[in-house]
Amino acid sequence: MKPQSSIFNPTLIRPALLDSLRKLDPRVQWRNPVMFIVWLGSVATTIIAVQQPTGFHIQLTLWLWFTLLFANFAEAIAEGRGKAQAATLRAMRTTTTARRIRDGREERVPAE
Repeated sequence: MKPQSSIFNPTLIRPALLDSLRKLDPRVQWRNPVMFIVWLGSVATTIIAVQQPTGFHIQLTLWLWFTLLFANFAEAIAEGRGKAQAATLRAMRTTTTARRIRDGREERVPAE
């Protein structure tokens, strides 16, 4: 049975949604300078939008938060897929056998 490799796989989406919210922590955002600047802009525009709620300020704030959440979500999906691929490779390593030829005879040995 072939595993689902769809990007809309629920086993990848649910943890990625939670992870994208965890990545809003400034200590996590600090590791990526571009996204940290977007995070700072989001916080600043949120403060401005609360003090002066004009349509422009609210729209700008929403777009910045959406950008930040979407980037975190995309990163979390990529990490989840990478972890799943690594787990698949580890599982293959233990089940794969190799053929070794010694003195004209073939023998099967674990691929490790």
